[in-house]
Amino acid sequence: MPNPAYEPSRCVVCGHANAEVIAEHDDLRREVEALWEYHQRRLHPETPPRHLTDRVAFSEYAPFRLVRCCDCGLVYRNPVERLHELTEIYARETPAPDVLRSLHETQVPALRAQARALRRVLGRGGSGLEVGSYVGAFLAAARTEGLQFEGLDINPSANAFTRTMGFTVHDGDLTSFDTNRTFDAVAIWNTFDQLADPRAAVNAAGKLLRPRGVFALRVPSGEFYVALRRRFASGNRVERAAARSLLAQNNLLTFPYRHGFTREALRRLLEEQGFRIKHVRGDVLVPIADEWTRRWARLEETLIKRTLALVANRDAHWAPWLDIFAARVD
Repeated sequence: MPNPAYEPSRCVVCGHANAEVIAEHDDLRREVEALWEYHQRRLHPETPPRHLTDRVAFSEYAPFRLVRCCDCGLVYRNPVERLHELTEIYARETPAPDVLRSLHETQVPALRAQARALRRVLGRGGSGLEVGSYVGAFLAAARTEGLQFEGLDINPSANAFTRTMGFTVHDGDLTSFDTNRTFDAVAIWNTFDQLADPRAAVNAAGKLLRPRGVFALRVPSGEFYVALRRRFASGNRVERAAARSLLAQNNLLTFPYRHGFTREALRRLLEEQGFRIKHVRGDVLVPIADEWTRRWARLEETLIKRTLALVANRDAHWAPWLDIFAARVD
């Protein structure tokens, strides 16, 4: 893929450009090197390159520069890749079927917790649309929990794979999704942070929801990334190693996202679009270890994530990922 073209950006929540620099290009290049070194020790030498997806190889390049909004705390790329290039990146991605199946099987158990949390907020079963359904892991988890979800994704290859498992998946993006139906819930897990215009996505989701419908999001925490990257960059040896591990295990090292939200940024964005936050849940990334991961590294990931999940559930400040459940205000 050729190097992307960039353009200036600003905070998608506040709308202004008053921001402080968090990491420059050279800082982020060192994060890329640290990430590869970290996983190289944990993967078998014969690991096929295609199984590095969503572990050391991501859809987007590492940022050119990261900044943080001085008002709401949103972490974002500035400059940022142009919109048409972002769409092409995700639409043309074609992982092999065995990679898609491995990702599906690895993610389903962890996503059951999100499905259960969504059902609790709804107070019952119901219908839903997952935006960015990818390999269908949440669709499977939702079905287990008595929720009838359909998927929506811009990647035709991933959609074709997910349909083979019996799920209904639509091609396209949220803002152009054309339907006369409404849903009890709209969920955007691990995709909202990649959108070029999150505000337009929130507005589109609101139009698809029934009265008192629930809008559910999972996003990487910009607050967590900033706090840990400081320790990774300037802490002592133990602090740097711990920070690298926590960031790498949660796909935050190199920050392969467009936006890192804070709870304040999400509150503002959602309330301005007619939503009220009902519940915030701190969590960790779904498991990334697979058959190519060394046994000790699998145990290491389990220990790290279980411990961090307990902390994150009690105090969202220490959560690398945030689950937000908001109700449409009518």
